[in-house]
Amino acid sequence: MKKVEAIIKPFKLDEVKDALGEVGVKGMTVTEVKGFGRTGGKREVYRGSAYVVDFVPKVKVEVVVADSLVVGVIEAIEKAAKTGRIGDGKIFVSPIEEAVRIRTGERGEEAV
Repeated sequence: MKKVEAIIKPFKLDEVKDALGEVGVKGMTVTEVKGFGRTGGKREVYRGSAYVVDFVPKVKVEVVVADSLVVGVIEAIEKAAKTGRIGDGKIFVSPIEEAVRIRTGERGEEAV
C-alpha cells in the first residue's frame, strides 16, 4: 500500500475528487494548509503598500491505495490539478506498512 499526498490549489479540489473517484479511490482526507515553494510566496498591494504573503493557501489531499492503483492516482491528480501556472502543487508517495479499520478490525488493503 502507498499513501499519496497532493498539495493543490483550493479551487481544483472538486476536479481532483471527481478524478480520483473515476480511478477507484473510495475515500480521502482533505486538509486546508498554507505554505510556499520556490516562488517564496507572492507580492500583494493593500491600501497602497506592497507586502509579501509568505504562506499561500493550499489544500492537501491524502489517499491510501493499493500499489496497483498508485500510477492511476498520480496521473488523475496531475491531470485534474494542472493549470500550467506556478503553484500547481506537488505529489508525494510514501509506503504504508499497515492499515487497520477500527470498527471491524480489518487489516491491510481490506481496511482501505
